[in-house]
Formats: sequence, C-alpha cells, structure tokens
Amino acid sequence: MLDKVKNVIIVLSGKGGVGKSTVSTQLALALRHAGHKVGLLDIDLCGPSVPFLLGLEGSDIYQCDEGWVPIYTDESKTLAVMSIGFLLKSRTDPVIWRGPKKTMMIRQFLTDVKWEELDYLIIDTPPGTSDEHITVMECMREVPCNGAIIVTTPQGVALDDVRKEITFCKKTGIRLLGIVENMSGFVCPNCTNCTNIFSSNGGVELANHAQIPHLGTLPIDPRVGVLAGSTASVLDELPDSTTAQVLRGLVQHLDALTAAGGP
Repeated sequence: MLDKVKNVIIVLSGKGGVGKSTVSTQLALALRHAGHKVGLLDIDLCGPSVPFLLGLEGSDIYQCDEGWVPIYTDESKTLAVMSIGFLLKSRTDPVIWRGPKKTMMIRQFLTDVKWEELDYLIIDTPPGTSDEHITVMECMREVPCNGAIIVTTPQGVALDDVRKEITFCKKTGIRLLGIVENMSGFVCPNCTNCTNIFSSNGGVELANHAQIPHLGTLPIDPRVGVLAGSTASVLDELPDSTTAQVLRGLVQHLDALTAAGGP
C-alpha cells in the first residue's frame, strides 16, 4: 500500500525516552509546512504517543476493502496519521501482546494502510533492536526506503545504546541518513539562553565516529512542549527558535536528498 508514497523515512533510536516521537511529529509538521503532503505512521508498541502529541486521541479508525484508512488532520489531507494507539481505549492501556501478535500487527500497519498520494511517509518505530525492529526492516526490504534518522540524547548511557542501533542498521542494510541530538541543553522560556544540564556534543561525536551526518542539535524548550496536543508546527509558532532552525535545515536536507534521486 506504499505505491503512492514517494519517500519513506524511518526514525529510530536504540534508547527509549529520547524524544523520538516528538522529533517524528515535528518533522512531519515541518515537511507539511514546506508544502509537502505527509504521512506519519506510529508503530511504537512500547508507547504510541503520536495521537497524544497531535491531539488526535479518541479518533476512530476503520478498514475499507483496500486496508486501514488513516486519520487526516485537516480537510486538505496534507497530513495523514496512523497509529497503533488508535486501537487502544485510552492512553493508559498497555499493549500486552506476545511476539507473534506484535509482529503481525506491525506488518499489517506497514503494508495495509490506504495512503493517498504522499511526498513523505515518516515512520516512528519502537526503541531498541528487538523482534519489532526486525519486522520493520524485513518489511522495508519490500518497498523503497530512503533511510533512517537516528535520535539520541547527549548522555553517555543513551549514546551507548544508540551505537547498537547504528550497528543494527548497518547489519540489516538500512541506510543511515544521519543523527539528531535531542534534549541538548535547556532553553529558558524567559531569556531564551541555553544551559547544558546534561553533557553536550555527544551526537556530534557519535556521528563523526560512525561517519554519518550530524543533522542538528535540539534543546529542551518548554515553549515547544506547549505545542503538544495540537497540529501546530514549531516553524509557524516559534520560527526564530533553535528547534525551528534545526527542523528547517532537516527538511532542506531531505529535499536535497530526494531531489538527487537517492534512496
């Protein structure tokens, strides 16, 4: 069902809690801001948070003859969203499934969603290198995939796990588009000065070590957190923020990559 999708970008991390879903969501909104038609697929079984981040909790999805129908955030259908979270009754419901059922559901969401014409499909994946990851990679072999964006935070414990993710991608043949370092420093909502509350430049050093591009460093910005629960893009609401600058550069990087004809 990805035959109408021009470009597929996977967002990965070997570590949970690094803000991968927030990066996926804001990247999708930034691509829409740039005039693209975008799909966002949330298959993070550990914590499908995209419905909450976009204010879509409680939305009902249904199946037609051609597969699952995604949720559209506006009448122009410029952003389509599908999440395993839509199958849960509430945000507090856990996904208590054994491996085979998890594998079946992930495969179904990757292959049986009725996407319309899309310029980009962003796939938010589970953290780690488990069965769920292997299922994603196996499905990606059957469709054109531009590659993966890795999300990390600057702490050493996160970087160690993300190194495993990079090795996993290389062994499974997934192209690495680059690394985004998230939660690097805290931006004061009053004076906008950034203070490093953790270590810094871990993403840059890891990118250099893995010989892949460093795509930007995102701080903790309370003003961005306020946007959770809506479809507001940082590029619209906080155009002069560091987060907006990084996302703008990331969109330009992806557009240049796809214009060159690269997966």
